[in-house]
Amino acid sequence: MITTPKKPRVLVVANQKGGVGKTTTAINLGTALAAIGESTLVIDIDPQGNASTGLGIPRASRKLTTYDVLTGTASLGEAIVPTRIPKLSIVPATVDLSGAELELIDLPRRNFILKDALEEYSAHGENAFSYVLIDCPPSLTLLTINAMTAADAVMVPLQCEFFALEGLSQLLKTIELVRANINPGLEIQGIVLTMFDKRNKLSDQVAADVRQNMGEKVYSTVIPRNVRISEAPSHGVPALVYDLRCPGSQAYIKLAGELIQREKIRVAA
Repeated sequence: MITTPKKPRVLVVANQKGGVGKTTTAINLGTALAAIGESTLVIDIDPQGNASTGLGIPRASRKLTTYDVLTGTASLGEAIVPTRIPKLSIVPATVDLSGAELELIDLPRRNFILKDALEEYSAHGENAFSYVLIDCPPSLTLLTINAMTAADAVMVPLQCEFFALEGLSQLLKTIELVRANINPGLEIQGIVLTMFDKRNKLSDQVAADVRQNMGEKVYSTVIPRNVRISEAPSHGVPALVYDLRCPGSQAYIKLAGELIQREKIRVAA
């Protein structure tokens, strides 16, 4: 009997505004999902390669990367490397990615390269992942479009600051454009409020405004501003490994549980 390989749930972690906690969310949510038994792959599609660094992959060890996958010199399966966290793997990135757009711009399926690579990987029955998290650059580029084309849904980290809603508005327009022209199934999986400072009235006001505008799309879990989260990348480990008991780590564990609950409701619907 021929069985159809199970496809992973592909989530792109995106926001066109920088410094909102995209990479921090990708690596810590991925770690939390892995810790509760969900085999997870992080795809680093940001030329800065911060997700790769944050998961302890030295630049010298990044032999095959997202760049190789997008330019066709390696398959997705060949570029996947394990991290020190059980059930968590990554396709790393290097600065080479910054030149990929010029190389890809004339290709007929330039927006679908990552989607095709993921589908080929799953079609060969290689897939062992429940979730794929794609960490995007903080701009609307061909790399971001590839990620959104490959994704089932978008997870939006949103910093609790004054211009948060303005940045969210721009992102929602981008998602709508991708949905209308390339990926009609793309949806917003959820909005994660990050860098929340309970001592700051502005954080409360931003959180209230976002919840009023986006309703149930906003996660109940809020990621606090936490120095241990900021320190962890310099040690090449996620916050959950650096300090499991800190408020930031505990928030990402809670977020992973909430994400899985949302997915169960979606499947049952």
